[in-house]
Amino acid sequence: MRIGFIGLGAMGAAMAANLVKGGHEVTVWNRSPEAARTLAEQGARVASKPAEVAEGADVIHGMLANDAAVRQVLFDGGVLDALPRGAVHVNHATISVALARELVDAHETRGLGFVAAPVFGRPEVAAAGGLNIVVSGKPEAVATVQPLLALLAAKVWPMGDDPIRATIVKIGGNFMIGAAIESMAEATALTRAHGVSAADFLDVMSNSLFAAPVFKNYGGQIARDTYTPAGFKLSLGFKDVGLARSAAEAERVPMPLASVLHDTLLESLAQGDGDIDWAGMARVAAARAHLKD
Repeated sequence: MRIGFIGLGAMGAAMAANLVKGGHEVTVWNRSPEAARTLAEQGARVASKPAEVAEGADVIHGMLANDAAVRQVLFDGGVLDALPRGAVHVNHATISVALARELVDAHETRGLGFVAAPVFGRPEVAAAGGLNIVVSGKPEAVATVQPLLALLAAKVWPMGDDPIRATIVKIGGNFMIGAAIESMAEATALTRAHGVSAADFLDVMSNSLFAAPVFKNYGGQIARDTYTPAGFKLSLGFKDVGLARSAAEAERVPMPLASVLHDTLLESLAQGDGDIDWAGMARVAAARAHLKD
């Protein structure tokens, strides 16, 4: 299958590499060309501009940072206009509900398939082909890309025909991850203030009541007070909590905890921590409690 892949950050590069390993003809593009070098060595073709990825493609995948990047590449970069009719675009990025609705219309107008397929997992999980991918779109479009998603995921979770469904599941899931981090951050500040280290406290919690990947992985970072390299940048967490708040406001859904997360993340950004892992919210909780390292 002729595949295009746009967006080669840590996640996108790992996913594109698995498609190359799967024996497909893969063309890649990234804003920073150096990110494509490793993939070129593995057999991918490197495009000089976004629209070139779409020319003659059966399927294109996108893993871009935010709404602005998606708009710039798909619309201003001419990707959607360059795709052949009947081709399918798979969006893996976490985007707003409003943009997802706009994309549904834009694809239908051009005779293109659109599948929302946001992912849960960190870069090392993506490299191992072990992501959880939430998928929604018209059945024929989903069927076309199902073999490709199987190369990327440990499990694909179908969410129906409407791409909005997978989009909001991803937004809700990321909000829950942020809430888990905030709870660990505040709880470890509490226990540290009473003489129990973050490592000791989180060892108990992540191996008993909260024996789940989110608590083990992010809890491990908090216990070590180590937030680089970032598996998921704090600035992206701030963006995603903003998506949750916007989607909630649109449907008049109160989300008080989202406001707490917004303020914690904003405080972290104000301290210059946008590029660390968002487990670094624990630093804010510690600072508020006047705890020393």
